[in-house]
Amino acid sequence: MKMQVADLVSQLEANMAQAILGKDEVVRWCVVALLAGEHILLEDVPGVGKTLVAKALARSIDGEFSRIQFTPDLLPSDILGTTVYDAARSEFSYTKGPIFANIVLADEINRTTPRTQSALLEAMSEGQVSVDHCTHELPRPFMVVATQNPFEFEGTYPLPESQLDRFLLRISIGYPDRNNELDVLSNHRQGEPVDQLEAVLHTSDVLALQAAAREVKVERSVYEYLLTIVEATRNCDQLYAGASTRGAICLARASQALALVEGRDFVVPDDVKRLAVPVLAHRVISKGFVAGSERSAVEALVARLVEQVPTPA
Repeated sequence: MKMQVADLVSQLEANMAQAILGKDEVVRWCVVALLAGEHILLEDVPGVGKTLVAKALARSIDGEFSRIQFTPDLLPSDILGTTVYDAARSEFSYTKGPIFANIVLADEINRTTPRTQSALLEAMSEGQVSVDHCTHELPRPFMVVATQNPFEFEGTYPLPESQLDRFLLRISIGYPDRNNELDVLSNHRQGEPVDQLEAVLHTSDVLALQAAAREVKVERSVYEYLLTIVEATRNCDQLYAGASTRGAICLARASQALALVEGRDFVVPDDVKRLAVPVLAHRVISKGFVAGSERSAVEALVARLVEQVPTPA
């Protein structure tokens, strides 16, 4: 089983890397979120490949994929679906929305209103949606890959803390280096490379990997180290609020998934250390930072707090 897991993860990462050049860490974090059974938020300026990452992940898995383009006039029913009256049958029937897919791309999620953003909360936290007092289960596996532009861009609505807390990781794509950007220009002469990707994993493979990730061992000393980092955010004078218990759980789950991706059946402190910033930085509330610079400042602060915590042997 261990060899099978390594093969499946390697195939998935290699397949995505065909379309996402020079961004191995971005690919790794997407796979970590998938294996943890959680969701990921990609935040960066337009045009650096956020949507491409989501499409590459979706095309690598033999499952249902849907893309929701978030706009200011998008309604919750446009995401969840709606109940309509069927005159021919003289009864009401539920028409499913695009949220009913294995991989859902929520493109430019912060361009819509908070009311519509909140429509995703139940789906992301419980894997179900409620419409007209009826609950509908979402397919398994289920993952939201959301993209957003920086807050200072015109026409954006900051995600509320409750919404941000549903994302396991928040990461940036960043600009490619010169050599990789030359390769991108060359590859795009023949069309979009992501459209040529074929699925390398079935949904049953993903579910098996997620189950294996939950079985990865975590020693008590690693849990202690993780909680010390979380408590450091709660005791920091530069933060109004530190990471919650959900944040601690997410850091543990992400560490288990990272260990599995790297071929181990146990978590080491370095897994926690590497993931602390992308898992915790969007879950804390800062004070004193000016708009536009808050994200980088908070991430730097969390990184300093992590460095101050002694790493267990």
